[in-house]
Amino acid sequence: MNFTKKLTDWYLVSKRDLPWRNTTNPYYIWLSEIILQQTQVNQGLPYYNAFTSTFPTVFDLANANETQVLKLWQGLGYYSRARNLHASAKYIVNELNGEFPNTFSEIIKLKGVGDYTASAIASICFNKVTAVVDGNVYRTLARLYDIDTPINTGKGFKVFKALAQELIDKKNPATFNQAIMEFGARQCKPKSPDCTVCPFNNSCLALKKNKIEQLPVKVKAAKVKKKHFNFVVIISKDNRTLLEQRKGKGIWQNLYQFPLIETPKEIDIEGIEIELQNFTKLKEKVYSVSLYNETPIVHKLSHQHLFTKFWIVTLNENLPKGIATKEIHDFPVPILIGNFIESFNF
Repeated sequence: MNFTKKLTDWYLVSKRDLPWRNTTNPYYIWLSEIILQQTQVNQGLPYYNAFTSTFPTVFDLANANETQVLKLWQGLGYYSRARNLHASAKYIVNELNGEFPNTFSEIIKLKGVGDYTASAIASICFNKVTAVVDGNVYRTLARLYDIDTPINTGKGFKVFKALAQELIDKKNPATFNQAIMEFGARQCKPKSPDCTVCPFNNSCLALKKNKIEQLPVKVKAAKVKKKHFNFVVIISKDNRTLLEQRKGKGIWQNLYQFPLIETPKEIDIEGIEIELQNFTKLKEKVYSVSLYNETPIVHKLSHQHLFTKFWIVTLNENLPKGIATKEIHDFPVPILIGNFIESFNF
């Protein structure tokens, strides 16, 4: 029994029943693949259901405003995915008359779509013979074939892409690609996989050499930066507050947050009072300050850890240009801010 047949047989018995597996509609497959980038299935599934319910067609997504899209995406992180999804939907509708591109070379031109996503859509929706390579595929092939080329390098991608392309079922690429991804997710898991029930335990080189936990290999990531965020939560006499929209290309682009004071190190009540003296939004206003969380909330992103404090500024006057606190839930915010809003109970 060859690799492809053994893998497919395992998949047909072991696969999860997921909604995007019951369709070849490229819009739905595209949605699922973008949502599942950097996101596990159990976390991404409710978002997939919400998007397909709110925006059942690519036309609906294209016609939405960005705030709607970001609000629905709230909590998933990596918000550039949502912005790219929205931009590509508008491109498909306005430039392609709503027809989803049907070749790898055209699909990969969509904003936010790379080799993996283009391969998945091309194979699943259009039966193109192009192999997917994601974290699950890297791990499976690295162990089965004892490959120690680092997976997060250009050379690594070429090595694993070539091997996956060699192994892919030319007659049924859609099932093969889904099978190898599912195999990595459910059987050849990152930590402590149960190799006793693996269909490849007689041929897996990593198992024979006792190298399961050592593969795949990654080049060590850059040092994580630490930042100190101080959010100023203004509560006025007339129950209004301030939010500002983040601009530029940094984290949380176009999402909303409370006014932010970033400091080089953690500060105390005296430190924030000094900072607020130069805070133009509070100039010549009467207010009091209190700290919401004594211990900084550590919010971990891929390349930086945010040590965060929320400072409650009670304003003894009205805030005509502020936002009514009862409307604060309408704005798309980072999960860090969203969690605070829920716990503070405006």
